[in-house]
Amino acid sequence: MWEAESARAPLLFSEGNAAARIGLEREVRGWSTTELAARMTRAGVPMNQTAVWRIENGTPRRKITLDEALGFARVFELPLEELMSPPLANLDIEARRLVQEVVEAFTETQAAEDRLHHGVVATATYLTAHPDAGENLLAQFIRILGDGREAQGLWNHITEGSYY
Repeated sequence: MWEAESARAPLLFSEGNAAARIGLEREVRGWSTTELAARMTRAGVPMNQTAVWRIENGTPRRKITLDEALGFARVFELPLEELMSPPLANLDIEARRLVQEVVEAFTETQAAEDRLHHGVVATATYLTAHPDAGENLLAQFIRILGDGREAQGLWNHITEGSYY
């Protein structure tokens, strides 16, 4: 039996976004990496200029600890969720959440359509190899779907090749 890989929507809120946002927020305020590091240290999260630079620009980028993320949010006076969202999006938190929900639903729908396509093709192939099974297959679709019209529509896709 074919199983689709679990579909994962891209994350709207992520560490990568936080790194980009940190750089943006620092630049908007006219702070150097040294100034930001000093402000982080005064906020109770000791950090040096190199650490700030590596978070913003490093390859690989330096990971941000939870304490550091909270410190950056405090220093920039932003909610943590805002700090983790893409820079320059000009969307409030509600709008960002809605975008994330739609992206996740879209990704799940794409994965479902891929599974349906694979199932239709596999069933058509099976039917070609076992032509006497058609009546029983259709009866099973009707039994599972509970709606003869939907089952017949799906059956037409399978038998007429209209879903490929």
